[in-house]
Amino acid sequence: MRPFTRTCVAALGFHLAFSSVALADARASCSDQPAQPITIVDVPGNPFQALPTSDGCWVFVSLPSTTLGFPSGVGLMKRFGGRLTLERVVPVPGGATGMALTHDDKMLIVAAGRRIAFIDARAFISGRRNPVLGYLDEPGVMGRVYANVSPDDAYAFIADERSQTISVIDLAKARDSQFRPSAVVGKIPTGAAPVALTFSVDGALMFATSQRAPDALHWPIACKREGGAPTDTMPVSPQGAIHVIDVAKTKTDAANAVIHSVPAGCSPVRLVLSPNGDRAYVSARNSNALLVFDTRKLRDDPANALLGRVPLGTAPVGVAVIDSGRKIVVTNSNRFARDSTDRQTLDVVDASKISAGAEAVIGVIPAGAFPREMRVTSDGRVLLLTNFGSRSVQMIDLTRLPIK
Repeated sequence: MRPFTRTCVAALGFHLAFSSVALADARASCSDQPAQPITIVDVPGNPFQALPTSDGCWVFVSLPSTTLGFPSGVGLMKRFGGRLTLERVVPVPGGATGMALTHDDKMLIVAAGRRIAFIDARAFISGRRNPVLGYLDEPGVMGRVYANVSPDDAYAFIADERSQTISVIDLAKARDSQFRPSAVVGKIPTGAAPVALTFSVDGALMFATSQRAPDALHWPIACKREGGAPTDTMPVSPQGAIHVIDVAKTKTDAANAVIHSVPAGCSPVRLVLSPNGDRAYVSARNSNALLVFDTRKLRDDPANALLGRVPLGTAPVGVAVIDSGRKIVVTNSNRFARDSTDRQTLDVVDASKISAGAEAVIGVIPAGAFPREMRVTSDGRVLLLTNFGSRSVQMIDLTRLPIK
């Protein structure tokens, strides 16, 4: 009996140990604090954007180029137990860049060069082999780079960077037509290289950036060439713009939906709002600065909308608001260095000190090469960053902000 008893005891010990592990796994969740203040996960390509689901448990990552057997795709990462892991990648031909997720988490819309991809987000998460619902291919449109969805999930807006327009897509028509170009119901004219597509809190307005103002505005030449020699300071182009857009009008008369355009520094790219929507924070890449605007004045008094300008590092791109609006994080991207071994930084700005200029920068967070896009999870606890040049996604614990 004794050997049998020992075997039973050993088996019981194994069972208890296994049960403890299973119980610990069961207690883990996607809302757990990250295991480290900074977690870096390598991905098989150059990540453009990391976009979390509404619960923060899953993260879609666009890869305009990959090291896999296909040139472009979208990855899926799982956030669980304080860790972030890459689960799978689906091919998306064309060069996946900016993405938007409908507010019900059902459809992922991906800007991909000349086309737009539509992905069943739930099927992707569940592991279905091909979750791509279809592609919208519209002749003559180039450089689709960014996406957003109206608050009611009825329309998608796509920044056509090389066509100087924003496409307006009726999503019901897109589904019903199997994603034919007839679902594009309008084109909003912009200046060169539109990027940001940000809705006002009430959804009535869209604030869109273009890196160079429309020629028809005849703004003065004020900005130097990007990526040139440090000594090349001769102005060659006008400032970029924030286009203030009437969202209701985009559905019936998109060509005339721009209310007005406001100067926004040299090569403005990203635009995010404060939690209550009263401020717009804009990264002016070729001005090496963060510009801050009063959103009410953007609509009603554009000449006096600029509240402050904060000098930053080289070529800022991504912007995120953290700490309930008390801080802004901006990537020092230095995209023109083109070195995967670069270790660049994120500037942390005190929102209460924007009128103080450079003194508003209260510290930096380490990042990889060409830190490009940022998103904060809905619980406000985690910042997701894509390091485009060093092929990694970075998860930052905002409850233990690693400021240096």
